[in-house]
Amino acid sequence: MAEKRPDRVLGPFDATFWEYCTKGEFRLQRCNACGHYAWPPAPLCSECLSEDLTWTLLSGRGKVKTHCTFERQYYPECPPPWPVVVVDLEEGPWFVGNPKGINWSELKIGMSVKVSFIDCEDSQGQFKLPVFERA
Repeated sequence: MAEKRPDRVLGPFDATFWEYCTKGEFRLQRCNACGHYAWPPAPLCSECLSEDLTWTLLSGRGKVKTHCTFERQYYPECPPPWPVVVVDLEEGPWFVGNPKGINWSELKIGMSVKVSFIDCEDSQGQFKLPVFERA
């Protein structure tokens, strides 16, 4: 059964990200000119302004850079406590997501994690959401 989630951002560059997630692939845009990863998706590189970006498969591995637990309910689909992690991916960029199978009280900075996908649904339909579990 798909988890209910707040609506995703679905713009011209976001759609490709979600298409790859549906395939179980964790891809971000990477600049072919300077190697910088663009997140969130963009029409050009924020470092060198090149428009030559390629959707690149990442390992999905990283370490928890920081985390927090929301104790107030901001969305009906996200009852508190609602843990959020910032993951420092092996390839360099940081990615914000939710932990999977890790109790909020067990989250530690530097914890090794890896991406996995869960079935979710918002008002625009079903999708696979990248989340992070213990590596």
